[in-house]
Amino acid sequence: MITFMHPWAFLLLIPVILLALLMIFRKRPAIRIPSVIPLKKAGNAAKFRMTVMEIALLLAMILLVCAAARPRKAGGSRIIRGKGVDIVLALDMSGSMAIYDKPESMSSRDFVSGISNGSILNRLETAKAEIRRFIENRPNDRIGLIGFSDLAYSFVPPTFDHALLLERLKDLSPGDLGDATGIASPVGTGARQLKDAPSPRRVLVLFTDGANTAANRLTPQDAARAAKEFNVIIHTVGIGSPYCFAIDPYSGRLIQAQSDLDDKLLKELADISGGNYYAATDADGMKKVMDEINSLERTDHTNPQITLYKEYTPYLCIATAAIVLLGAVAAAIGRVRLP
Repeated sequence: MITFMHPWAFLLLIPVILLALLMIFRKRPAIRIPSVIPLKKAGNAAKFRMTVMEIALLLAMILLVCAAARPRKAGGSRIIRGKGVDIVLALDMSGSMAIYDKPESMSSRDFVSGISNGSILNRLETAKAEIRRFIENRPNDRIGLIGFSDLAYSFVPPTFDHALLLERLKDLSPGDLGDATGIASPVGTGARQLKDAPSPRRVLVLFTDGANTAANRLTPQDAARAAKEFNVIIHTVGIGSPYCFAIDPYSGRLIQAQSDLDDKLLKELADISGGNYYAATDADGMKKVMDEINSLERTDHTNPQITLYKEYTPYLCIATAAIVLLGAVAAAIGRVRLP
């Protein structure tokens, strides 16, 4: 549906109409003639006449009035990039993230069946599914992605390009970066990426299922203190439960696994930076954790989208110019006399 942004502009048609009436009914210049007989023979002729150029100018003025009213048609909407939070997600990719956590209320038979049909995911895939949902719910935030095991690797620095972020997240697999777990490296890397972030709220979310087993000159506590100096808040998420199982690479059977989660260290890192520690023992626990972090780290953006319009004013201006040009050409041709 076409609407007009400035409908009051149609009031300009009043002087245009008055000018048209003046041009139509104005008296023509008088000339002396020896007889009125030719005029009597032309008794059926029109009482008034307008030139081609006059008609063209009137049409041009009408189109300009319509253009001033700014006709347009709604054609969708787009998100306004608001003032959000700069967030870096640091995800453990050590080999232990291939372990499956069994909910206490689930029977062993249902647990094995769920792994077989894909309804129960390993720790890394469970975290990736909830991180994907978290990213999709925060279009106004710059979000980065770090993977780590022995050392940290920056897959995507903080960016608004969430499509790229989700694409890189999809490719992460357990053991791709090693089997040890180094906590200091992702904390230090995330803090460096966030220290010059433009937003006043800078957040690092660390996901891990293990203890700090990698040798590093910087301790996790030292890295957390450095992050605090850069005004970076660290939320830590401990993944895993005592009821966990791994798939034997030789027999393909589920075997009892051991959880090495150091929740004491994760709580300490969160306390140092002013963040929170969350425990995600299974898929439901991970979903609740991400919902809580999402509600905690809210943006102050209140006007998420605007309506896009297709404007017709440029077309009316082009048509106006074309009519005036054609009128001038027709008037010039009409004045041509053959010898």
